[in-house]
Amino acid sequence: MRVLVTGGAGFIGSHVAVALAEAGHDVTLLDSIHPAAHRAPPATVAPLTIGDVRDAETVARAVRGVDAVVHHAAMVGMGVDLADLPEYVGCNDLGTAVLLAAMARAGVGRLVLASSMVVYGEGAYTCPVDGPARPAPRDLADLAAGRFEPRCPWCGAPLLPGLVEEDAALEPRSGYAATKVAQEHLAAVWARTTGGTATALRYHNVYGPGMPRDTPYSGVAAIFRSALEHGRAPRVFEDGAQRRDFVHVRDVASANVRALDAALDAGTLRAYNVASGEPCTIRAMAEALSDAFGGPAPEITGAFRAGDVRHVVASPERARRELDFAAAVPFAAGIAEFATAPLRG
Repeated sequence: MRVLVTGGAGFIGSHVAVALAEAGHDVTLLDSIHPAAHRAPPATVAPLTIGDVRDAETVARAVRGVDAVVHHAAMVGMGVDLADLPEYVGCNDLGTAVLLAAMARAGVGRLVLASSMVVYGEGAYTCPVDGPARPAPRDLADLAAGRFEPRCPWCGAPLLPGLVEEDAALEPRSGYAATKVAQEHLAAVWARTTGGTATALRYHNVYGPGMPRDTPYSGVAAIFRSALEHGRAPRVFEDGAQRRDFVHVRDVASANVRALDAALDAGTLRAYNVASGEPCTIRAMAEALSDAFGGPAPEITGAFRAGDVRHVVASPERARRELDFAAAVPFAAGIAEFATAPLRG
């Protein structure tokens, strides 16, 4: 299959391109080399067109003759503040719309979309009194007072976190999250209109070799690793008890290969959690990384960001059942490798 990978020179996209090529696909890449992710054009495993996914002429040329698109071109991370919002919406949502329009004109009928667990907002919770519950957006006064755990909106009891499944309500709580929800909706419209098939892979916390160094757009693993390289302790927000699922980038690349080969109903979008199934706290991840690196122990700061959520842990069962995908890199081994793996400059 001839496959275009947008964002194919980026952290995840480059690993996906390698995995697709190793699986026998004919891969081409489109990447704008955005300064939030790149300081210079990197080496790639496939032909690279440097261009913006928002540019209709560039995208039209890139999709010509391809059988499928794996779409990773996006601004990621929390960013700095709302001044970033136009760039997030432009890169992520306008860029996706331009791409989908070009795919429709070119008759390309298969899309794998890099989505994110941020579409859920908070994860799944149960109140011991009232049953399943959705917490309200986090109150800044509570956060400032160190009250980080969400409470039942009806009785006020502490909520118990559980596994979020793909049919959960989407409730984005940051600008970046809102753009990822919009990408999924746009892809669903494209699939219904054209009869194509779209797969949305909702990545959980991806880490591994080649992550960008510490920037406002980096993942937490890269931020902690960059601190250790500079001899500083990783600074953990809140009390460090936030639960996440850290999934290795090679597993994410494998999920993309599986998704490209999956049999789907025409005219549909199907979403999948891409997660390791080994949830842990942010504090535990920071401690494991510090131990493996041989650096200072993490500092628990009590600081917080308004757009952060408390617990997001996924059920990986749908991907296991329908894509025959299961993460293969254990957390301990992956973190040990990441502690000394090269990062992007």
